[in-house]
Amino acid sequence: MVGYDPSSQSKALSPEEAALAGSAAGMVTRALISPLDVIKIRFQLQIEQVSSRHPQGKYWGLWQASRCILAEEGLPAFWKGHVPAQLLSICYGAVQFASFEFLTEMVHHSTPYHSQMAGVHFVCGGLAACSATIACQPLDTLRTRFAAQGEPKVYHSLRHAVSTMYWAEGALAFYRGLSPTMIAVFPYAGLQFFFYNVLKNLLWPQPREGGSTGNLQNLLCGSCAGVVSKTITYPFDLFKKRLQVGGFEEARIHFGQVRTYHGFIDCVVQIAREEGPRGFFKGLSPSLAKAAFSTGFTFFWYELFCGIFSSVKESQRAA
Repeated sequence: MVGYDPSSQSKALSPEEAALAGSAAGMVTRALISPLDVIKIRFQLQIEQVSSRHPQGKYWGLWQASRCILAEEGLPAFWKGHVPAQLLSICYGAVQFASFEFLTEMVHHSTPYHSQMAGVHFVCGGLAACSATIACQPLDTLRTRFAAQGEPKVYHSLRHAVSTMYWAEGALAFYRGLSPTMIAVFPYAGLQFFFYNVLKNLLWPQPREGGSTGNLQNLLCGSCAGVVSKTITYPFDLFKKRLQVGGFEEARIHFGQVRTYHGFIDCVVQIAREEGPRGFFKGLSPSLAKAAFSTGFTFFWYELFCGIFSSVKESQRAA
């Protein structure tokens, strides 16, 4: 079970074990969903309308974008930025799940609320994600820029990207898009944990003996939770991506029109004026597919690794 559960027969995980399980879950999940993430970012950064009926921009459909990227940049392009993305997933998973386990246990012992209440999962999940976001935002910005660049590449390696951004744009460049990220991440992550808790208790109310396990139920509940939460908070993810590539216009010219935004509000206003309300949901289809796989697999692998750790601890105590 995700979160501190006083009724569990197995001993609660330590923060270190929760961090390790979260890192492992993030690492495996990232390797599987990277292609969808790259396509989603390409759609989000496109100024022209994304429509198969009236194609104007470079990308106008999920399959068309996939074929285009494959033909022009090769199969490895679907894993562009994979190194910073993996570092992001490992770091984010560790901080988020360790914080979540700590917060739910603290709530259970320090307040009258039960740690497995859906409302507690919403608040603790949101706070845990905010902590992870602040810690990992530079890696997210680097991942976005690598995924956004075409050929020829502007950044040739992670080290080259870090040094170029730092000397050309300053240290604050690594935190571009932090405002919409922080606004969106609390409800997004909170809703993920909230709906995951609700769905598991609704569909499978009786916990299995022996603690957490990775199974189809966890995958299904996580996927549904990811789709719902992503749909509700999606525009903020788009704003974040647009702001993260500010100062990176030379890598975007051959993809179509480029824009420079002077902050969060200016980004929202320009998109609304030039692209209309539909502009806030560019890339929603690959994003929902990614959210379903990403959230589902994250909870699946996390519960699986937690179950393994619990089994090892039980066997050690029995010995």
